[in-house]
Amino acid sequence: MTRYARDVAIVAFAQTDHLRHSDALSEVEMLMPVLHSVLDQTGLKTGDIGFTCSGSSDYLAGRAFSFTMALDGVGAWPPISESHVEMDGAWALYEAWVKILTGEADTALVYAYGKSSPGQVRDVLTRQLDPYYLAPLWPDSVSLAALQAQALIDAGAADEPALAGVAARSRADAVSNPHAQLSGSVPPGEYVVQPLRTGDCPPIGDGAAAVILAAGDRARELCERPAWIRGMDHRIEAHSLGVRDLTDSPSTRLAAERAGAFECPVDTAELHAPFTSQEIVLRRALNLDDRVRVNPSGGALAANPVMAAGLIRLGEAAARIHRGESDRALAHATSGPCLQQNLVAVLEGEASDA
Repeated sequence: MTRYARDVAIVAFAQTDHLRHSDALSEVEMLMPVLHSVLDQTGLKTGDIGFTCSGSSDYLAGRAFSFTMALDGVGAWPPISESHVEMDGAWALYEAWVKILTGEADTALVYAYGKSSPGQVRDVLTRQLDPYYLAPLWPDSVSLAALQAQALIDAGAADEPALAGVAARSRADAVSNPHAQLSGSVPPGEYVVQPLRTGDCPPIGDGAAAVILAAGDRARELCERPAWIRGMDHRIEAHSLGVRDLTDSPSTRLAAERAGAFECPVDTAELHAPFTSQEIVLRRALNLDDRVRVNPSGGALAANPVMAAGLIRLGEAAARIHRGESDRALAHATSGPCLQQNLVAVLEGEASDA
């Protein structure tokens, strides 16, 4: 496994209760409780944070540079070292991790948020597509995921009962997650876009999440059992869907290899799979068998706040290590249509160092 100049860990994680609508709250009001929570967990003050990075989308907010308003929840005076990515918060965590590795900071606050309820998220996500050939056709995110699911079925890698089984397991696991938007039994549901039924698709909702990173002994001071980031990498597929094999995810496999995921077994995997078919693709790419607990939180099928769901996968994996429920966990985040961009991180607890 790659050895980095510094050991960096996730030392705190918090998320909102994910809701179908949060009309009464602004982005700042939605964010502030989770920001306060991670600071309270560590005993840090805003002035103790060396670097702050956020992930969000102006398309969801409907206004340019909306992330600058969210800084009201952090407090940007006196001036802070701050950055933003127009991506899921998992990529903001990656930037903060690199910042700490370079020695420019010892601690970092990472947060992400998304309010999908005000608009039509299926239409908004078409803006991720190739602007010349694909975006003008306005294929929505569910229709593209259905193409991927049908490709899996045609290849003999899945069938509709297998997809339903993924949905049922995810919703059952979400019963123990107090933040989940959906949990419990999954009704068969009507087709949204064949072969995907209602239960195969993620809920639309609003939510936010935050984590704190720290290096070396500072992490041990702030957290009884830090979740050490042993490796992290992200890769991207070709932009054109027509030149990709939608039944496979080579970018996920490569990111996992570079992160060291295949060097030792993992006991937990938090996969950012908004659609049931995508969990099957990811399991195959990551060589995850039934001995690995996949998405014990319920995953994105239980709560999928756009721009925060990937960061939540890292936070959920880290939280299980904090509680002693996992020793070595894999966390995955995705962005774009049909698993176009993929980030993989490997997290370990102290017990795994022996």
